[in-house]
Amino acid sequence: MSLNPQLADWHGQRVWLIGASSGIGEATAKLLMARGAQVALTGRNREALTALADGSALVAPADVTDRASLQGAFDTIRARFGDIDVAIINAGTHQPVRAWELDAVAAENMVQVNLVGAMNVSALLGPYFAQRGKGRMAITASVAGYGGLPSGLVYGATKAALINFAETLYLDLAPRGVAIHLINPGFVKTPLTDLNEFKMPALIEADEAAREILSGIERGAFEIHFPKRFTLVMKLLNLLPYRAYFPFVHRITGL
Repeated sequence: MSLNPQLADWHGQRVWLIGASSGIGEATAKLLMARGAQVALTGRNREALTALADGSALVAPADVTDRASLQGAFDTIRARFGDIDVAIINAGTHQPVRAWELDAVAAENMVQVNLVGAMNVSALLGPYFAQRGKGRMAITASVAGYGGLPSGLVYGATKAALINFAETLYLDLAPRGVAIHLINPGFVKTPLTDLNEFKMPALIEADEAAREILSGIERGAFEIHFPKRFTLVMKLLNLLPYRAYFPFVHRITGL
């Protein structure tokens, strides 16, 4: 049984997509528009958003770390669309970090974008959807949040926190009629994953990730993880005791 209500048709759904200018967000925006949704695109790069919208979507630039700009985008979208039915929070950044390379300023920036940014958006949407008694929020975390991985020192920590955050959102908001979706991708080819210097198993294209995300929302799934040939292995790996987990991770990553 699905943990959320199913979504039969995207046609006419008013969707706010945050983090839309590249990678998974860009691919998801294109698919949503192709399926007839009313889409509002948010990100920091106005030029990229405008090119992506191509006159078919609303451009509402904002920085997820700037609450005033987010409020402005939120108000603009509601003024144009009337209401918001679905919000997909996809904004994030990534930089491989090993412990001996840890920089406090860079770490804080990643936490602000990946974690605090999602909380800033949720602080607008949670009360709004709860008051309406309906709506959907999808938060993009990562399988990197399942357990510690070399080079994921800060990134993985933000994604682990997002997993916990989405679980708690569900506990609070599902009884109030609000659907919550947790998106945990494996490796997806984007400008951010291009920074990785190791072989990424089961690497998929952003278009495939977008299809998986929308399919999961349509099914009413709480956790949407993909590709399963990789994510199921990661789930099993994190059931191991630490004495087995640590050497196995070193072996499979080569790091």
